[in-house]
Amino acid sequence: MKYGYTYLAFLIGITLQATERPNILFLFSDDHAIKTISAYGGPLAKVAPTPNIDRLANEGALFLNSFCANSICGPSRATILTGKHSHINGFMRNGNRFNPDQWTVAKALQASGYHTSVIGKWHLNTNPQGFDHWEILPGQGSYYNPVFIQMDGKRKRFEGYATDITTDKAIAWLEKRKKEANQKPFFLMCQHKAPHRTFAPALRHLGAYENVEIPEPKTLFDNYENRSSTLAKNEMEIDRHFDWAYDVKIRKDERGGVKLPKPDRYGTPEYSRMNPMQKTKWNSYFSPLNQEFLRNFSRGKMTNQDVVRWKYQRYMRNYLSTVKAVDENVGRMLEYIDKNNLTKNTIVIYSSDQGFFLGEHGWYDKRWMFEESFRMPFIIRWPDTIKPGSKPVALIQNIDYAPTFLDIAKINIPKEVQGRSLINLFQGKDKSWRQSLYYSYYELGEHAVPQHFGVRTARHKLMYFPTNNEWNLFDLQKDPYELKSVHSEPVYEKKLDDLKKEFYRLRKHFNAPDFSE
Repeated sequence: MKYGYTYLAFLIGITLQATERPNILFLFSDDHAIKTISAYGGPLAKVAPTPNIDRLANEGALFLNSFCANSICGPSRATILTGKHSHINGFMRNGNRFNPDQWTVAKALQASGYHTSVIGKWHLNTNPQGFDHWEILPGQGSYYNPVFIQMDGKRKRFEGYATDITTDKAIAWLEKRKKEANQKPFFLMCQHKAPHRTFAPALRHLGAYENVEIPEPKTLFDNYENRSSTLAKNEMEIDRHFDWAYDVKIRKDERGGVKLPKPDRYGTPEYSRMNPMQKTKWNSYFSPLNQEFLRNFSRGKMTNQDVVRWKYQRYMRNYLSTVKAVDENVGRMLEYIDKNNLTKNTIVIYSSDQGFFLGEHGWYDKRWMFEESFRMPFIIRWPDTIKPGSKPVALIQNIDYAPTFLDIAKINIPKEVQGRSLINLFQGKDKSWRQSLYYSYYELGEHAVPQHFGVRTARHKLMYFPTNNEWNLFDLQKDPYELKSVHSEPVYEKKLDDLKKEFYRLRKHFNAPDFSE
């Protein structure tokens, strides 16, 4: 006999334990700002509701203070898989190569008897490990007629819209596993491209918000005064950096000689992927609106602020339309869980890799430690464990996802994992929870956003910019829009000193590298 009785007993133990452990359905999007999830409230809640994501919040917990550790796509995903900050898991910037041989939560769940799958956006530049099944988008992927990389390395193109197709594939995997491994619990990461740039809506949602005036953020025309000198050097403004064809959807062949100001760098990759029927639907919506704008612009009827406001409305209507498809597909997944009697024993999580600027400070994109980029949604439903409608205020971060999944699955959390399990918070036990978070951004000048680091508490935020040795301190209670750093004000001298000490304590605790690295 090849294996001893002890080993066989171990295997039997895994099987018995697996039947008792809950399924984990991780629904993930890209660049989803919490202000566009109606359960989080705010001025967009009535304008663009998200009823299916809201259902999760109503039936579970909506975390009010959820943050990322490094606000950029690939690093956030690596952090979620490893429970470690970017400098430890090795994926510090987009373009890095994730080391697939390192420990991940997927590998641990798979080894303990979970049936594992990841479908959709991966963005880590290596093939997934620790998954029984995977189908992933190459790089950022495409909204229309996307290509998915298969487990044999082949690439297949699928007609349709990426958000729908990703959900189709997730449901198909759940259907298939009924026959293959029904005795196992599952861990499914269903990961959408949307609402990432280029904010291209499903054709059925073109015009969904055309007659809706989207409220402008108070800081749409920020002048970047009273804060770090690096802010004014940014290259992510709706005013100066939003591309006419790529972002605003006005192709060069539509302009009839009207000269628009720069930039216009990237063309129309999504439109170029469409089939003739798709292009016809696209053109029937966008072309008349574009012609109206071009007439007004060419006649000199629009000030620069008028143009910014028009671009903001176009941006937001497209962004919200991509969110609409995400919400619909969250609903499809919940409906599948319900119809297949999986609701009671399935934990469902909705999150996104980071937040996103929707005109705040005049910006689109993410990266900065300012709230709109730093915050990320975290909503979780766990029947009979999490009180429906609860809204924990504890400071959580994406380093906490992996240890939470392990704790749910009754697996020991490795000492090298830097996050903490959230299970006690699910039950309202947060007395010994952390009081501060550490943030790092390591990219090298993309969108002219400098490397910066910081610490956040319930009320204050300290940011450090090593390129020019600047500190910024924000009192989030008095200044929720982060318009003035108070680091040099005498009344904040002690607070500044305390937060600097906490900043360096956290860097030592997490074994963070020197700023020069």
